[in-house]
Amino acid sequence: MTSGVGALWSYRNSLRLLVRRDLAVKYQQSVLGYFWSLIEPLGMGAIYFFVFGLLYQNATNRHLGDAAESYPLFLITGIFAWMWTNSAISEATNALTGQARLITTMRMPREVFPVGRVAGRFAEYLAGLPILAVLAIVYAVQGKISFGVSLLALPLAVLIQAALLIGVALLLSSLNVLMRDVERLMRLVTRVLFYATPIIYPLSLVRDSSMPEWVKVAYEINPLVGIFQLHHAVWYPSEFPDARLLAVSVAGSLLMLVGGWWVFRRLEPAVLKEL
Repeated sequence: MTSGVGALWSYRNSLRLLVRRDLAVKYQQSVLGYFWSLIEPLGMGAIYFFVFGLLYQNATNRHLGDAAESYPLFLITGIFAWMWTNSAISEATNALTGQARLITTMRMPREVFPVGRVAGRFAEYLAGLPILAVLAIVYAVQGKISFGVSLLALPLAVLIQAALLIGVALLLSSLNVLMRDVERLMRLVTRVLFYATPIIYPLSLVRDSSMPEWVKVAYEINPLVGIFQLHHAVWYPSEFPDARLLAVSVAGSLLMLVGGWWVFRRLEPAVLKEL
């Protein structure tokens, strides 16, 4: 893995060019271009706000705590981070199968291709941060939130999430070459993960529920739970994950990164033969 990281760093300019190319291809012949990376999460946020912020407002506010008066910010924070996760997983899964000719003719580490998909979707996530900042400033002026040291939770969340997504991308991209069912399976898995992660609802709703204790433990084993708690904690310090949950997220993300890289390198000869 150390040699792989070193090789990836040596080809960082190639990685940058691949990311720029993927972004250009994705939005070519599109009138709104990069604005689509903002319109989709904002549209999702509007729908969930209508359902949970208006139709079920009383029930929602009972569990939101500090976020009760700024639920749109809570929603958009989680959805923007989720769009990075969802897009990175779905696009990284076919990162190798969709670029077979390029992979077999260019001399560069093959890890560049799935990692490039994660980096490209991260660029789209960065494009949404100004919207989050403006919305947060509006609520701060109204006295509904306050800025402080909790802002440091954002780079921590991004770092852990990037490690997790790179590991997942390496794992899925290599497996999908050998088993094309992986891409279809992940469409179902990402749908389940969206509702099995505290994105549009607070973690306290799960912890205070009447579900069996083993279900709650299994729920919090998901590394994304602690990661999204960190994203929410940027504006709501009370949402900062406890030591156990944070340790699970960090350990799970690092384990996925190492495991994904190991599987990628082990399967690389078979992947190249199949391509």
